Amino acid sequence: MQHLQSVGRRGLLTGFGAAVAGAAFLNEAVGQDENPAAQVEDRTSTIRITGMKTWWVGPVVYLKIETNLGISGWGDLKGVDPRPARVLAQSLFELIDGENPTRIEYIWQKLFRAHRDMRGGALMVHTIAAIDIALWDLTGKLWNAPVYRLLGGPTRDRIRVYHTDKAQKVPPHGIYDHSGTPADIDRMVEAIARAREKVGHDGAVMFDAHSAVPPATLIQLASRIEAYDVLFIEEPAVPGNIEVFKRLKEQIRIPLAAGERDRTIWGVIPYLQEGCLDVLQPDCNHTGGISQMKKIATLAEAYHVPLAPHCTATFLGIAASLHTVASVPFLLIHEFYPQNTGFNKAALTRMEYELDADGYIGLPPGPGLGVEVDEQLLETEAAKPQSYRWPGAVLKDGSIADY
Repeated sequence: MQHLQSVGRRGLLTGFGAAVAGAAFLNEAVGQDENPAAQVEDRTSTIRITGMKTWWVGPVVYLKIETNLGISGWGDLKGVDPRPARVLAQSLFELIDGENPTRIEYIWQKLFRAHRDMRGGALMVHTIAAIDIALWDLTGKLWNAPVYRLLGGPTRDRIRVYHTDKAQKVPPHGIYDHSGTPADIDRMVEAIARAREKVGHDGAVMFDAHSAVPPATLIQLASRIEAYDVLFIEEPAVPGNIEVFKRLKEQIRIPLAAGERDRTIWGVIPYLQEGCLDVLQPDCNHTGGISQMKKIATLAEAYHVPLAPHCTATFLGIAASLHTVASVPFLLIHEFYPQNTGFNKAALTRMEYELDADGYIGLPPGPGLGVEVDEQLLETEAAKPQSYRWPGAVLKDGSIADY
């Protein structure tokens, strides 16, 4: 037995020596430039952020992060006034210049916690979201993989979206006073009934109260539309006081959904703790980017609350949200408006997708976000005069609407 073991060891060593010699011969024959074994540089440790470019076009600030390895990542900044948002993005670049862009969580924390008096808030979190999305895009390109692969891989084969022939969301058709009239309620009921007829018995109808229907009116409306099997009522109240949502949840038997105006894990957790939402609707561009949306999905999963993400963005923001939900277990449906030029200006960004007859799209492409940006066209559009107008709204008596 000892002799056999010795022979085995000698044979192993002889074979190892031959392998080494063979590798050396291969290195010489193939040449160092073409031999994968000689390409040992760790690109993930040597890559560094070297620059940032921003463009303001319409309601969106487009953002590009550049590196020393020539790999770049793109993000979009929306949902806030683009004028200060662009300046803030350029200011925050001071904190990430020279950093390794693959340290995404570290950079997110660095930006969010940089100033104790500026932590959180829409302007800051939306701007951080754009940077975060660009970092994920960049890292995916570095690894030549779709972002959802970096998030743990896909948990589904396709993603259900709306608006489609099988899924329709009905708007509130107005901003209402502090109580509604029978005519107001009839108008909303009729719109919901038409949507149900359009999608059929096997389709989905959602009603978006848009924080514009007073709680008392919404309670009256909900009792009228139960027969139409509404998937959820979106934004049933203005965020800020969890007690209002609790009161609505006690009175309404239709599932309630919200979250597009709430930011980060700290903004959404009260809804989950109090059990007043059945569906959570984070917006990837609003809530702090892919990094925060993934964490929100995990929190919601613990409460068995699925996601139905809000998404009114360019293809960059659309793709970021789709990559995130491709990797999470609990997803109900995803908002999807690729043709809405109000926030997704034609030709500036492009993403391949195909909508099937059931109202689903395939997983988003890669590498990174899988979105092409026409930088030359972006330069042309950004050179045109840009303007921004605060939306604002008033009620019939001239008082300010909380919309």
